[in-house]
Amino acid sequence: MRGELAERDERLAKLEKLVEELRRRGKRQSAPFSKGDPTLAPARSGRKAGDAHGRHGHRPVPRNVDRDLDALFPECCPGCGGDVEFERWAEQFQTELPDPAPVVTRFRIGVGRCRSCRRRVQGRHPEQTSDALGAAAAHLGPKARGLGHWLHYVLGLSFAKTARLLAHLGVPVTAGALSSGAQSTGLALVPTTTAIEKAVDASPAVVMDETGWRVGGWGAWLWVATTPRHTVYKVRHGRGFEQACDLVGEDYAGTIIRDGYAPYRRYTKATHQTCAAHLLRRCKEMIEADTPGGQAMPRQVKTALKDALAARDLPDDERAEQATIIAARFDVLIAGPPHCDPDRRLAKHLGNERDALLTFLTDPTIDATNWRAEQAIRPAVVNRKVWGGNRTDPGADTQGRMMTFFQTAAQQGANAIDLLVELARAPDRHTLSGLALPGP
Repeated sequence: MRGELAERDERLAKLEKLVEELRRRGKRQSAPFSKGDPTLAPARSGRKAGDAHGRHGHRPVPRNVDRDLDALFPECCPGCGGDVEFERWAEQFQTELPDPAPVVTRFRIGVGRCRSCRRRVQGRHPEQTSDALGAAAAHLGPKARGLGHWLHYVLGLSFAKTARLLAHLGVPVTAGALSSGAQSTGLALVPTTTAIEKAVDASPAVVMDETGWRVGGWGAWLWVATTPRHTVYKVRHGRGFEQACDLVGEDYAGTIIRDGYAPYRRYTKATHQTCAAHLLRRCKEMIEADTPGGQAMPRQVKTALKDALAARDLPDDERAEQATIIAARFDVLIAGPPHCDPDRRLAKHLGNERDALLTFLTDPTIDATNWRAEQAIRPAVVNRKVWGGNRTDPGADTQGRMMTFFQTAAQQGANAIDLLVELARAPDRHTLSGLALPGP
């Protein structure tokens, strides 16, 4: 009994020290972005030696030169004043931004009336973005508006900071105008985002994830479903299977790569792959918690997962054999008697995820982790830290459509601002032709 009490006292002291450290860390100015103390033995800085040093970071020589300037050869040495002898001409290139000079276009619009039905009729130039006249005759150009959308939804600038930047470029605009313009663009993007949703739903494999969000200060969730060519975002007020089905239909029959969140298992017609990285982190935390008698199982699970990841590079027949062996190891761990409550919870989780543990070994085209969704959701998390989320539900819907469009355009290498110019000048809503999307 004295031995058990001493062991518990020692563990209690460690936990109290950890709680105090976390409490103090949360009050620091750098929280929650602090990375902690520097590593005692950091990796060597600079490029790697040999062929693995990576691509060179110097700027390439520009192909087009707009002007030439000569740096004249000095007549004497600047150090001692002696005579100098000319040897050769050398070249240096400098790329600079031009002075901002906005272009203001005035459209002279013919207005008339039909002699038969007396309906009012007016002309429209291909570069116009609106038919409004009178008090609403002054508009922000489509390229400036698209740049504002990109600055806010991709780079994370607030509408106020975006307005300041555009004003610096010679385009005065208010934050409110940018916000209302984003709502209009979001509605015009509905056919495009609907087509992207269909492309994701028809993909043979999709990666899903969700993260916390804010709408009007209240808690919400930002959902993401992504493939190598398309990504869908939606902000919803729940975190259940119903909200997941807003992105990927409940009858989806492909492969879903996701973390261990229970609602994803309700896709009964789909094949599943649970994220191996999440399991490895869970095992690491259990080992670091130093629970008496509770380190054996997470160490064994960690070893089995690493063996499975290493087996991905084997030939097909050897990989299939390793999949069978590692699956049997997991069955033993799931059925074995747990040493403590954390082991019991881990065994239960592995039992629930049993059929989703090693899909990446039976199908090498499937990722072992949900890294695609994690990478897709990271820019949104950065933006949430900057301006906190959305104020209204319509703003949250616009957030989802804008991020869906911009991320898909980036995945396909398309110029998003040029596509928004095309969309703004179109007389009616349509699916953007510059993206690879399924037909109606």
